[in-house]
Amino acid sequence: MDISKTIAAMKQRPDFNDNVGMILIHNGTVRSWSRQDRQEVTALETVVDDRKIAALRQEYLQRPGIYDIVVEAHSGRFLPGDDLLFIIVAGDIRENIKPVLAELLDRIKAEAVSKKEIAA
Repeated sequence: MDISKTIAAMKQRPDFNDNVGMILIHNGTVRSWSRQDRQEVTALETVVDDRKIAALRQEYLQRPGIYDIVVEAHSGRFLPGDDLLFIIVAGDIRENIKPVLAELLDRIKAEAVSKKEIAA
């Protein structure tokens, strides 16, 4: 995903200025170490449940103040530094936007993405 182009396209929508005061972005990448024990990781394999992500997106679009949510998640084998997950949440005020990004991220990771770290 080109984050700048995605946001620029969103800003072209005629109702954007009346509904958006904040855009938050998550750009998840592959770490070179395991969160569990900090062991070196040479690759990461992921499987994404696109239907679950779509359902979660629809659920969170119903929250107060949310204008739009864009999610792009990748399945496959990735190397440290590769992009895995993009989430863009746009809406009215930070009190509405921040919790949606945090909750949606946690739920996508827990419910819609499985991963396997490949150790050195």
